[in-house]
Amino acid sequence: MPGMSWPLGIALFLATVIGMEGFAYAAHRWVMHGPGWFLHASHHRPRSGHWELNDLYAVIFAAPSILLLLGGVQLGWWPGWAWIGAGIAGYGAIYFGFHDVIVHQRLPARLVPRSAYLRRIVQAHRLHHVVATRRGTVSFGFLIAPRPAALKAELARRGRRGVRAPAFAEK
Repeated sequence: MPGMSWPLGIALFLATVIGMEGFAYAAHRWVMHGPGWFLHASHHRPRSGHWELNDLYAVIFAAPSILLLLGGVQLGWWPGWAWIGAGIAGYGAIYFGFHDVIVHQRLPARLVPRSAYLRRIVQAHRLHHVVATRRGTVSFGFLIAPRPAALKAELARRGRRGVRAPAFAEK
């Protein structure tokens, strides 16, 4: 992109991808499990069909990325905004790959995580989903996940309030 060196642009891109994990944690914990629960609740229930209300968050979070890319590339804004917008989009792509493809298997490809890091992310996210209510859950980040043993201990400490019965339990 004109007007900015590649090394600085790539540094902005990478800093944005890293910073998005903190933003995603805060948005998940205090917005999605707060006033935005009316959309996010659909993600904590069994899905019927391909879409859930929670998918609107992808559109909401894509809007600033698109605006920054447009402004930095086409509207004459500071070129760094385009790199930041690309970083937001990059985090979104990583999140989609891990969260929707690997963890929730929303695409027909069945990818089995082999690395300890990916298995930890999957297990932490599944522990997040054992709680069906907006309060009392654990593990709000995504690319940085606490140890599953620590999450299980925290759920036990909370008295397992809101923990759903296993899917295979007899009725």
